[in-house]
Amino acid sequence: MKIETPDNFKHKMIEIKARVNDHELLRKKLSALGAEYKGTFQQSDLYFKVPEGRLKLREVEANSTVELIYYNREDIAGPKTDDAFILRIQEPGELKKILKKILKPLIVIDKVREIYLHCGIQIHLDSVEKLGKFIEFEKQTTDTPESIVRSRLSLQKLMEKLEIDPSNLESHSYSDLLQV
Repeated sequence: MKIETPDNFKHKMIEIKARVNDHELLRKKLSALGAEYKGTFQQSDLYFKVPEGRLKLREVEANSTVELIYYNREDIAGPKTDDAFILRIQEPGELKKILKKILKPLIVIDKVREIYLHCGIQIHLDSVEKLGKFIEFEKQTTDTPESIVRSRLSLQKLMEKLEIDPSNLESHSYSDLLQV
């Protein structure tokens, strides 16, 4: 098992998640904005019970590495701060066995994720098994109050441009939504 700990394994992000009905309409709007399509990926996230925050092991179809992701995020609708730590692991078989032995697996979330990039914002069009369609925005930021405010505003502006209804904003993770 080889673990990569790049210099940027710690992330401070601002994010938004909303339920949507029509990914095709959003694709057209993203194209009109000049968003760059990065790819479509089948992802499976195995969540574990932890005392605080969330811990998941993400596998992406046709990728030999997995990501071990710990994050602690506000559970609010609208732009929320997110502190995340991401480790990339090659040959993850042993790690998966160890994690399942020492931590209690909670739930598996399977989704198809389309990724776009626009003005430093990563945009996800997610089709989540048992939950439906969503859009997510993620913007990396620094920990300064000014940067956080600017990032929140940029996500809100993009939300308005894409005509995302604020009443469709979600405050919880997919794992929380499936466990309710």
